[in-house]
Amino acid sequence: MANLRTLDQASASLPKDLEVNSAWKDFLALIKIGIVNSNFITTFTGLWLALYFTQSGFIANIDIVLLTIIGSSLVIAGSCSLNNYIDRDIDHLMTRTKNRPTVTGRMNPKGALYLGIGLTVVGTILLALTTITAAVIGLIGAFTYVVLYSLWSKRKNTLNTVVGSISGAVPPLIGWAAVDPSLSLIAWILFFIMFIWQIPHFLAIAIRRCEEYRNAGIPMLPVVHGFNITRRQMLVWVVCLLPLPFYLYDLGLILVIIATILNLGWLALSIAGFKMKDHMRWATLMFVYSLNYLTILFVSMIVVTIF
Repeated sequence: MANLRTLDQASASLPKDLEVNSAWKDFLALIKIGIVNSNFITTFTGLWLALYFTQSGFIANIDIVLLTIIGSSLVIAGSCSLNNYIDRDIDHLMTRTKNRPTVTGRMNPKGALYLGIGLTVVGTILLALTTITAAVIGLIGAFTYVVLYSLWSKRKNTLNTVVGSISGAVPPLIGWAAVDPSLSLIAWILFFIMFIWQIPHFLAIAIRRCEEYRNAGIPMLPVVHGFNITRRQMLVWVVCLLPLPFYLYDLGLILVIIATILNLGWLALSIAGFKMKDHMRWATLMFVYSLNYLTILFVSMIVVTIF
């Protein structure tokens, strides 16, 4: 009887457990946890390098580290929640976004709105506890993503990718400013690397999802001007990355070599796109390469300062 009672209790609690698990998954989808996690790497790199160049101890500044990581993550999560709230009228038209909780009805749109505002406000306050500069940069990133990108350029013109890349480039600046508000040249080079990197990265996604964007009425570059123009634009932006590693020479010759090899590899793949007939396969290769590029480069910046 005891075993049967235990089974009955477990069965009764199962729906609630599933409901909690589903709500948590919806929350992670709403804040776009993948974007939050990827920006953690770049924010931490900016913070780490600022500590390195100011000769400040990591453990001695653990409060700043935690405030920066948590604060920036909340601002990004809040901005993504607001983006989901704004895009709920078009997300159902795209395969990759049609299951978002704001589309399926699993989350009340007003809940997404209030959550987005709340997370952004709390995150900004936490960043302000480090430096005001970090908080201001965080707000600039949020404003760019929510207003200039989501509400305006995304639905108006092909420059939406460039505009959106501004917000994605501020995390290393936030991390650096939390330690050193003066923002040295290296901090700005990190910003420009992130800014330029995002454009071929997201254009690769736009090629892969071209028909979805077309159905949703979003004027991505391949939708409006076709694949040939898009390939040329991607090549130009990859070329713009080539000189940037040389401004990071203070991190050592090894880092410059690693970054240059990564750039030349991406350049070669970009050029190969003009000969490959399978556009989707090439776009997938560009997308995968861009992810590895970013991870290897930013992790390398940390590693070379340790050894």
